[in-house]
Amino acid sequence: MCSLHRLSLPLAALAASFVFAGCTSLQPSPPSPPLPPPPAMRTEGVPVVTRAPMEAAQLYGRVAGHVFVDWHPQRPEMLVNHRAQGASTTQLFRVRAPLAAPEPLTEGADPVTGARWEPRHGRYLVFARGRGGDEAYQLFRLDPTTRSATQFTQDGQRHALLGWLAAGGQALVASVPLDRTAEGGRRREVSTTLTLMDPEAPQGARVLAELPGGGWSAAEASPDDRKIALTRYISVTESEVWLLDVASGQRQRLLPAPGETLRAAHLASAWTPDGRALYFESDRAGEFRELMRIDVAGGSITRLTTHTPWDVSWAGATRDGSTLAVIANVDGRDELRLLDAATGALKPQPRLPGGSITRARFHRASDALAVVVSGAQGPAQVHVLAADAAQTTAWTQPTGTEGLDLAGLPEQQVVRWKSFDGRTISGLLTLPPERFGGRRPVVMMVHGGPEGQSKLGWQGRLNYLVQELGIAVLHPNVRGSTGYGKTFVSLDNGRLREDSVKDMGTAIDWIATQPRLDAARVVVIGGSYGGYMALAASTLLADRIAGALSAVGISNFISFLENTESYRRDLRRVEYGDERDPAMRAFLHEISPLNRAHRITKPLMVVQGRNDPRVPWTESEQIVRSLQQRGTPVWYLLADNEGHGFARRENSDYMFAVQLEFLQRTLKP
Repeated sequence: MCSLHRLSLPLAALAASFVFAGCTSLQPSPPSPPLPPPPAMRTEGVPVVTRAPMEAAQLYGRVAGHVFVDWHPQRPEMLVNHRAQGASTTQLFRVRAPLAAPEPLTEGADPVTGARWEPRHGRYLVFARGRGGDEAYQLFRLDPTTRSATQFTQDGQRHALLGWLAAGGQALVASVPLDRTAEGGRRREVSTTLTLMDPEAPQGARVLAELPGGGWSAAEASPDDRKIALTRYISVTESEVWLLDVASGQRQRLLPAPGETLRAAHLASAWTPDGRALYFESDRAGEFRELMRIDVAGGSITRLTTHTPWDVSWAGATRDGSTLAVIANVDGRDELRLLDAATGALKPQPRLPGGSITRARFHRASDALAVVVSGAQGPAQVHVLAADAAQTTAWTQPTGTEGLDLAGLPEQQVVRWKSFDGRTISGLLTLPPERFGGRRPVVMMVHGGPEGQSKLGWQGRLNYLVQELGIAVLHPNVRGSTGYGKTFVSLDNGRLREDSVKDMGTAIDWIATQPRLDAARVVVIGGSYGGYMALAASTLLADRIAGALSAVGISNFISFLENTESYRRDLRRVEYGDERDPAMRAFLHEISPLNRAHRITKPLMVVQGRNDPRVPWTESEQIVRSLQQRGTPVWYLLADNEGHGFARRENSDYMFAVQLEFLQRTLKP
């Protein structure tokens, strides 16, 4: 006998769930009205979808969290980003006290997710915003009282606020040119312009330096504002720290030291209060990134987290420099640890809610530490740890939770299997409730990057697949993922690209050994590089999968490298290979899914934003056209007002409704 879930869902949605639960409805469901595509969405090959399943999924989809953005420099209040109930995009909000109602500061069709207060008095804040997903970010000065925003950077370039000179309230702005302003639509050489400007008087801006390439970030000004520590990103396993003199604009490489041939990651973090030393994260001493401290004048390096055999992803210090807070990525869970700054020894650890600590930051005036916690039972929420680490206070709580028992949602579990070469691969598995009998279909969600990682945390609408449709969800961290050492992250570079696809194949082998999982009903879903993996699975694992969904995915490495924005191109060549080299070009041609489209025989859904600067929309367009010419069915969604993913709620809602229909048809027994 089949039992119904305790939640009250539309009948049509329950009828749809019976396909997966192996039950049949006793009474016919009333017809559900169709759900039309949003005005900016174009569809091809997509059947009519109805409203009922989407409305049922909204029980999980409307749950929203709050992500910490910045502390006010003087007062105990903060900025958070949040998507309000009924709103289309994520915007900035001000929270003045624990659990106070968030006050909206920005609005509009384009999302705003980051900002920084003016560092002296907090009279205004600066945020970045693009248009229609184009990521051509412009900087705006916002008066928090009037909510009036004024753009102070020039169109035609992509701008980022890297930091501040605190004493003078001057912003450090990095700007890179866009291909649309180049002759022929692309550039051979790219440089980053680092500018010092007053957001209230930008006409007086001073160019500090022209920096080669587009990988510059993390401008940390010394306590006396005389030097700026910059990180130059070359690849996931190689980056440098440079010091720039504010007065002269001269720069020198600090890490690796001049003459040192070591290739490793070096990421600037924070200065010590006296300005004599700089904290940084690096894997120069082993497989994982440790927190280290370098004496700027003498060059001596002190390792501080040798007791943590995992990557340190963030570090911050109290005002007096005595205590450090670090976030360590422990097997896919981000954990907060407090250290003695002098020795690196662990201090008594604070008690925090369960989940991953995805972000943290000290208040400059009080040493209160804001932390963002995300877990299986709830989305990102902000908690504040008192300066003495003795008390934790919740500052935000999730919205849209009515009718949903968050505590009853299942935890993700870490699973492992052996791949083709004997290497251990891990993933995060979420199993449906026991009431779903028999072997369950599996959605394999592949992360992007490829230098990314699936981590423990809130799963949003994926919970609907698990809890209401009985679909298991597996997030594999195939080779090339971060978090498992610098050797592992390089195992898919260049000519090793398809070894990561083989890892997906061995994941299906492992699924076949699990009594609750059905290896004959696996759908691969991924976005960006994960979209390439979905397309690769469609060509190389066509006999092993039931179908695939590629969102903003690479279909041809050559056209991708030639058409991605030029400020990204060299960074991507390090990972995928240089398409200008004839031998590598031939290899990239061979492995590109577009050139193997004849092997695609299982259902495929393709999703794309027209304004994507990373993976141009033509990558999805060309694989769809190739399949259509062959008479191979393909579902295609193209949004004219989106970029690298769908940021607008109306678009993501419709996409999920189509995805539900796709899964229902593809995974049925």
